[in-house]
Amino acid sequence: MNPRWLKTLKEYVEALLVAVVLALIIRAFVVQAFKIPTGSMLETLQIGDQLLVSKFHYGLKLPFSDKILVPVYEPARGDIVVFEYPYDEKLDASRPNLKDVDFVKRIVGVPGDTVEIRAKEVFVNGKPVTGPYVQHTREDIEQSPLPEGHVEVSVDPKAYFDHCEDVSTECRSKRDWMPKMTVPAGKYFCMGDNRDESFDSRFWGFVDRASIKGKAMIIYWSWTGPTNVRWGRIGRMIH
Repeated sequence: MNPRWLKTLKEYVEALLVAVVLALIIRAFVVQAFKIPTGSMLETLQIGDQLLVSKFHYGLKLPFSDKILVPVYEPARGDIVVFEYPYDEKLDASRPNLKDVDFVKRIVGVPGDTVEIRAKEVFVNGKPVTGPYVQHTREDIEQSPLPEGHVEVSVDPKAYFDHCEDVSTECRSKRDWMPKMTVPAGKYFCMGDNRDESFDSRFWGFVDRASIKGKAMIIYWSWTGPTNVRWGRIGRMIH
């Protein structure tokens, strides 16, 4: 066999291997792609938006673990983050498809914050959470299941956050009302911008710091199909 041909083949194979290794390193430590599958973050994020998520923003993690080797920034209120859904074998028995699935939501409460919901309005540390990103698509408000002058929940959060979905009156009540509770250390309270159509911390509780994979940074592609590319969204920074 021609030695020159073998040398050329070897160079191509080496270049390919280096490219694969670099791609794996970038995906593991620097950036990851994520596609928006639902409307829970409307209008901020549209179904079909494809994002680049900065994995380094919150620190460099030890490979194949959640241990942070090099801390950078801490997750902050208002950040849109990608994290692994807090799957519970018992409470999510009817939703096995959510195991090891990544969600994207906005951080509303950080460790030490008090969060409360009254008639759909979210309060953090006693102040209403406002912003152009907040959307409500339903005018109905469930009657408050909480007694007048109710106190902060002091029981195990698992007794309150039962992972129910918005199909029963009880679940719709949790959509619109939540007693004041304090976000524990190492946890975050996350919600979808599309408040009435988001399965979020109101139903399944807090997100572990270790479960947060990165901060959503930019939309690199957006479409609903080959004939509907949303050119105006491509390159848009995410806030």
